[in-house]
Amino acid sequence: MTEIRDIGFIGTGIMGKSMLRNLGKAGYTMHCYARHPEKVADLKAEGVTLHPSISDLAGACQCLITIVGFPRDVEEVYLAPGALMDSARPGSFLIDMTTTSPTLARKLYEEGTKRGFHVLDAPVTGGDTGARNGTLSILVGGKKEDFDVLQPVFQGMGTNINYMGEAGMGQHAKMANQIMIAGALSGVCEALRYAQANGLDLETLLKAVSTGAAGSAQLNAFGPKIIQGDYAPGFFLKHFIKDMGLAEEEAEKKELKLPVLHQVLKEYRSLAKEGKGDLGTQALFTYYEKSNG
Repeated sequence: MTEIRDIGFIGTGIMGKSMLRNLGKAGYTMHCYARHPEKVADLKAEGVTLHPSISDLAGACQCLITIVGFPRDVEEVYLAPGALMDSARPGSFLIDMTTTSPTLARKLYEEGTKRGFHVLDAPVTGGDTGARNGTLSILVGGKKEDFDVLQPVFQGMGTNINYMGEAGMGQHAKMANQIMIAGALSGVCEALRYAQANGLDLETLLKAVSTGAAGSAQLNAFGPKIIQGDYAPGFFLKHFIKDMGLAEEEAEKKELKLPVLHQVLKEYRSLAKEGKGDLGTQALFTYYEKSNG
């Protein structure tokens, strides 16, 4: 395989657009396909080549990266007629960075391998801030030799890059990550609601506890936003519901009981029913406000 120079990107949302830009800064020639070209007009002005179709994009690149919304979107991008599996050049690297089903990741790997592609699942964590700053954590599943070849590409987007094992293991690692976040963020929301109900100054409380045993990335990222009533999405609430639902499905396959995950998922789904799916994950605090008066 020759040195990778041209990278195609599908999925220019809150995180994807920053990831694409950082790869350009790392020296790669960037290409993009979007269903709504007007949303990526700014990328064209920055020198990114826009393509009218997935097949056209695939024919121009040695490496193709996807980070879309839901498993159904992943299946469409890879498996629909004329999509990546039909259009990519032999020997291409196909990297799905969407958080999706480990079972689907394995399916893509098996189908892609039959067709002569190098397929990896590489979900990320670090949110919109990590995407902008190029400091994402990247969890990679697939063949180790493919992971090694792609190190420079991953380094263009992140700083904590780990090989987790065979195909699907990157997604399993992301499921574990999301389970941890579910518990940590719900704990932050419960604690702030308790403190609020008892008349504590919340800013003083954050200053007091954030460097102690209660400190966490979730507290640091979302504590100040919750206090300010800022529920703008760095990561959509509806996407976290999708992630937690996938984690619950995988847990059921192993007959695991995960009561914290189950409860937090129930709370988030109630918020989605109220029309809050496009808010950030920190909007969980509003559940505790409502349920506790």
